Amino acid sequence: MADDIADISPIELATELTIAWLGNPNSRVNAEDVPAFIQTMYATVTALAGSGSAEAEPVTSAEYEPAVTVRKSLGSKEHIISLIDGKPYKTLRRHLSTHGLTPDEYRARYGLKADYPMVAPAYSEARRQMAKSIGLGRKPGMRKNTVPAVTSDAPAPKASRGRPKKNA
Repeated sequence: MADDIADISPIELATELTIAWLGNPNSRVNAEDVPAFIQTMYATVTALAGSGSAEAEPVTSAEYEPAVTVRKSLGSKEHIISLIDGKPYKTLRRHLSTHGLTPDEYRARYGLKADYPMVAPAYSEARRQMAKSIGLGRKPGMRKNTVPAVTSDAPAPKASRGRPKKNA
């Protein structure tokens, strides 16, 4: 099998791979994209074969055009609009991970400041209120101030310790 592949020229191998890929009913491509695909396939095959006769062009960093302006992306407190696809999200982290980006890479791609938020303000506030209501963020030993202060002059009853006594 390895000898059979070694006998095939890179052009023939690229052609066979292209025919197989285009013959797949799940792959959809425009007719004008086929020549570029064949060139890319040929460059990949020759690079893998190690012939070195056709060197692949160095990949230049593409200039990414945001779907919306930065100002519009932060226009609502309820959501943040993604610069990638223009859709609203409460939090961008999962959306960015589906595109293979980290928040820092996203900020660098679109020239955003380091303090550009990844979570919508309303969502952040709702999560903060929920955390406070269940007692997160308190230091150990602190108690909730849920019991109103006693204002009468009568002494407060002492709280008993342990189990209640049995009535014999």
